Amino acid sequence: MTGIQFTSIIIAVVALIAGIGAGYVLRRNVAESKLGAAEEEAKRILEEAIKEAEAKRKEILLEAKDEIHRARQEAERDNRERRRELDRIERRIIQKEETLDKKLENIEQKEQMLREKEIDIEKTQADLQVILSQQLKELERLSGLSSEQAKELLLRNVEEQIRQETAALIREVEAEAREEAEKRARDVVTLAIQKCAADVAAETTVSVVALPNDEMKGRIIGREGRNIRTFETLTGVDLIIDDTPEAVILSSFDPIRREIARVALEKLIADGRIHPARIEEMVEKATKEIEQEIREVGEQAAFEVGVHGLHPEIIRLLGRLKYRTSYGQNVLKHSIEVAHLAGVMAAELEVDAVLAKRAGLIHDIGKAVDHEVSGSHIEIGVELAKRYRESKEVLHAIAAHHGDIEPETIEAVLVQAADAISASRPGARRETLEAYIKRLEKLEKLADSFSGVERAYAIQAGREVRIMVKPEEIDDLASINLSREIARKVEQDLDYPGQIKVVVIRETRAVDYAK
Repeated sequence: MTGIQFTSIIIAVVALIAGIGAGYVLRRNVAESKLGAAEEEAKRILEEAIKEAEAKRKEILLEAKDEIHRARQEAERDNRERRRELDRIERRIIQKEETLDKKLENIEQKEQMLREKEIDIEKTQADLQVILSQQLKELERLSGLSSEQAKELLLRNVEEQIRQETAALIREVEAEAREEAEKRARDVVTLAIQKCAADVAAETTVSVVALPNDEMKGRIIGREGRNIRTFETLTGVDLIIDDTPEAVILSSFDPIRREIARVALEKLIADGRIHPARIEEMVEKATKEIEQEIREVGEQAAFEVGVHGLHPEIIRLLGRLKYRTSYGQNVLKHSIEVAHLAGVMAAELEVDAVLAKRAGLIHDIGKAVDHEVSGSHIEIGVELAKRYRESKEVLHAIAAHHGDIEPETIEAVLVQAADAISASRPGARRETLEAYIKRLEKLEKLADSFSGVERAYAIQAGREVRIMVKPEEIDDLASINLSREIARKVEQDLDYPGQIKVVVIRETRAVDYAK
């Protein structure tokens, strides 16, 4: 290697080192300048954030001060209003205290006056006692009777006079009370009847089933009568096939059986297949349908009246009442009508209308039970209601609705009245001519059984009995007692709807001759 090459290499190395050093210095200066700029920017951002936070803090402080000022103003306003209200109350209390003080002062003055009057009265009574004693002695001397004898004579005279005046007063008071009570009762009953204008339909013991043609009669009878025998055996109903065109008759005193038979027969006619097995199937299906209908009818009746919370078994028994009749009147319709009537009258009299409706709806529930249960429908109804946890008031209303026991509540009286109103509607119940005549004869015979009665006449279909008495045996006062006694006897011995008016007539004749 030559010296020139070596020198060149050295120069190149030195130059390289110098370049590297210069680049390092230059890059360091650039980095330091950038770092300084970043620090400056950070300081600037921090200062702006501090200024912004300070401004925000001042703003929040101002808002808080405003809120506190408003709250303080509202509190002061409330305090002022409360102070004004307290001032008004205080003034009112002060006025009442002053009024009470005045009243107390007046009472004390009146008490003082009363004490003084009491002293004067005591003194006057003592003076009167002395005067009376003197007058009594003078009277005994003049009359020649002792005070006991005079007292006895006076009492006899006064007693006779009081008896006559009392009889006249009783007659006058009873007439006024009866007139007022009848007017009030007439208004209440009329309003109840107007609000509950139920339809009346007489029930029968037969049902007519229409046939598409007369050929169906032969199919119903079946070969050698096996179909009709099977049908009557399964339903317990008489199936009458006569000359009536395109119709057969179902006859039974049990309405439920008759209804089951009617539904089953209509299904068989619609189906067209009539044989013993099919008859048994249709009767079973009709029985289930009628049971379901009975429950739905009971629920509908309770809903219509507005009675809730009845036991499911009572609901079912109510539904069975649809197929029960009393003197031709449907018992379920009668029970619903009684409930409405009792509820309306209870509302007019401001007593428990809900209780009256409940008792009215189930008062005849005993009629839904078959003959296997012994006892009257009242006894059975009370037992059923007790079993299904009805209240004592409802039990009492059921027991008293025919007058077997004396009603002790207003609701029981209203149920009794509503039952009589529903049963006595024109056309509601049927009565044979023989039973009607016997009822009138029994009423007349009962009135004739009293001494002093000359003749009795039952009029207005048994709603009134007029009694002619012997004037030489019965005076005016005795006539009043006789009418009351006959009315009580009628209530005890006879069964009748509504009420019977008892009229006692005493004839007075004055005869003279002109000569």
